[in-house]
Amino acid sequence: MIVDIFASGGAQCVFHTMNEKEVENIMADPTVSVASDSGIRRYGSGAPHPRGYGTNARVLARYVREKQIISLPEAIRKMTSMPARAFRFSDRGMIKESYAADVVIFDPNTVEDLATFEKPHQYPVGIEWVIVNGEVVCQHGGMTGKLPGKVIRGPGFQSGH
Repeated sequence: MIVDIFASGGAQCVFHTMNEKEVENIMADPTVSVASDSGIRRYGSGAPHPRGYGTNARVLARYVREKQIISLPEAIRKMTSMPARAFRFSDRGMIKESYAADVVIFDPNTVEDLATFEKPHQYPVGIEWVIVNGEVVCQHGGMTGKLPGKVIRGPGFQSGH
């Protein structure tokens, strides 16, 4: 059965096990970073968790702007330098000379996730520019078609294992 499921494209599940107050407490913890375990998505394919499209936008809209659980600078730290340090990426997570030029320019007053469980394949709004490795991949909210991203492996990676 497992081989058949895998051969047919795999399976995915969405579990609802936390309430909003728990999420707020976790979000407020200065030792917790922001990330999504959604994986790589093919637009329009399957029924992924909506956070695969809107994790960071949701944090910025709901927990920064609306509920004021964390500040904007703290949210950005939780999304950038904090996870980069945790994964020991020595050239990511900050705007600094010799670091990879990965930059997101957004409007903190309008950024918001749109993906829902009913319609998960929806990009967030309020993100005007995305620059990956120094190349513009999104401008004025639309994709440019450029794909300069690359797989990043931390210091613990060992090929062949």
